[in-house]
Amino acid sequence: MKKMLSFFLLLLVMLGVAAGVGLWKVRQLADSKLLIEQETIFTLQAGTGRQALGVQLYDEKIINRPRVFQWLLRVEPELANFKAGTYRFTPQMTVRDMLRLLASGKEAQFPIRFIEGMRLSDLLKQLREAPYIRHTLKDDRYATVAEALKMEHPDWVEGWFYPDTWMYTANTSDVALLKRAHQKMVAQVDAVWKDRIDGLPYEDQNQLVTMASIIEKETAVAVERDQVASVFINRLRIGMRLQTDPTVIYGMGERYDGKLSRKDLETPTPYNTYVISGMPPGPIAVPGLASLTAAAHPAKTPYLYFVADGKGGHAFSTNLTNHNKAVRNYIRALKDKDGQ
Repeated sequence: MKKMLSFFLLLLVMLGVAAGVGLWKVRQLADSKLLIEQETIFTLQAGTGRQALGVQLYDEKIINRPRVFQWLLRVEPELANFKAGTYRFTPQMTVRDMLRLLASGKEAQFPIRFIEGMRLSDLLKQLREAPYIRHTLKDDRYATVAEALKMEHPDWVEGWFYPDTWMYTANTSDVALLKRAHQKMVAQVDAVWKDRIDGLPYEDQNQLVTMASIIEKETAVAVERDQVASVFINRLRIGMRLQTDPTVIYGMGERYDGKLSRKDLETPTPYNTYVISGMPPGPIAVPGLASLTAAAHPAKTPYLYFVADGKGGHAFSTNLTNHNKAVRNYIRALKDKDGQ
């Protein structure tokens, strides 16, 4: 009887030691760093169970000891309430940190940048090339975009997407991102339109955006934007053609090869402001808020001309004689630069 009792006591001690060792291994795994050496994007599919999660983490070389991992989920069951999604793991994370992240549902955020001066075709190309975006547009036609977004003005498409860095989670659709950018642009344009000065020659908000897009393409110098706007407004008021190269380039589409010839300036398109009078039929690019503001608040100047000065800015003139002189100065500056 005493031998039997001793045996059971020994067995209990051994079981206790084994349990202690097992618990120590579980705690050790929980507090150990992930095996990754750089940020890693991890996608957990819906319906993944505990066993499958451990296998996936092991197969992707994020953890070792998958059997101990299963015990961790039993010892700390609150860590087993993971949610499907795409997550960003960092090398400093412990296994416990990782499981808490999976339980939080805080998915990885990815950036996409819509830049001032881009066309909608450029934005669509970015969306196609960006990772983890779900593509739902059947094609890149602007009419398709307008229909998918249920735009209030289906013909107001180009230029109507706010330039910004947009954050998204995996499986966000292209339409959802475009809708966010469009809604913000509508709100910004509405605010700028209500605050515009009196007497501007715009028939509607789309013409304001059109002017802002031309300003955006003509100068990147912040302090010049309202002066550039004044030149075009002054021209419109006296019936002078806008004669701005970016509109010609837009009208040429894929025919533009990086250079403009005299023939290009003389070839009619709906956007060639060397040929047409007044405003082109719509925006030629995405304008930023600064260009929208300049279009709504042009400077009060007598200027009718401007040309690059060779130093990153522009020289403004009130008459053709001074303008031609500024053009010669610009050409001279380019030659001097090439000679260096």
